[in-house]
Amino acid sequence: MDDRIRDNYANDEPELPEVQQSGGPKAAGSPARKRGIARKNVSAIVAELIGCFLFVFVGAGSIMANTWTQGSVGLLGIAIAHGLALAVLITIFGATSGGHFNPAVTIAFLVARRIKLALGFGYIAAHLVGAALAALLLRTIFPSFVWKAAQLGTPGLSNSVSVGSGIAVEALMAFFLLLAIYGTAVDTRAPKLGGLFIGLTVTACVLGGGVLTGGVMNPARAFGPALVSGIWTNQIVYWIGPIVGAVLGACVYEYLILPRSEEEEKFRDQNADANESVVPQQVKERNLAANRPPLA
Repeated sequence: MDDRIRDNYANDEPELPEVQQSGGPKAAGSPARKRGIARKNVSAIVAELIGCFLFVFVGAGSIMANTWTQGSVGLLGIAIAHGLALAVLITIFGATSGGHFNPAVTIAFLVARRIKLALGFGYIAAHLVGAALAALLLRTIFPSFVWKAAQLGTPGLSNSVSVGSGIAVEALMAFFLLLAIYGTAVDTRAPKLGGLFIGLTVTACVLGGGVLTGGVMNPARAFGPALVSGIWTNQIVYWIGPIVGAVLGACVYEYLILPRSEEEEKFRDQNADANESVVPQQVKERNLAANRPPLA
């Protein structure tokens, strides 16, 4: 979950020799460039699949471990497992894919125009596949009496929490999460600390909302265990709430908090239709600098 989605990455690769086309302008190695972009996108999607797989495996696994040990892990342990896993995975894969591991985050970035539509759909598919594979592995590893009692880590609402209240709680936590993502990873003014504070935000939300909804904030985290266990109760809560909250959080920070000069807007619009790719933040900044007009 990192602002490393950039359509133009001209300064990230060695310059290819220009080839003169008969009767037309020069083409600067466009086939090779397209292959490079496609390879980067495949790498990003694979990173998202692996990251979501590991996140769900650790998160849902901590819930089943809590059931197996009769509560010795506790809510604090479950919250730390989710938050620490996410922090480490964002640090590992942030430079490759941006480290979303969450369809709600990807949808929010689609709304904010920080990722191309096709690549975003690829991310979401990777999240759902990774989550399902993680749940399947957990079902294989844990004894049946454990995963059945823990419902394979499938989140659920507390008895006194209605569907509407659950959606509101999940939306609020996802809103908080997106603010953390923007404030620590997207905003170039912020110090880059990997996924540390994003993971801590998830830990805080699980502690605060875990007893109400499970503190999920992630449709894939709910989808994978539900698919393998067959328990779909209140599944809609974990899609509507996180997506609405994430989109609101992204829009608030993107358009009300994040400073953007006219120069940055012009650069962004000029590259809106370019081929998508995923590159480090510093390349984005170099591209912006390269497109600035020279000083008089």
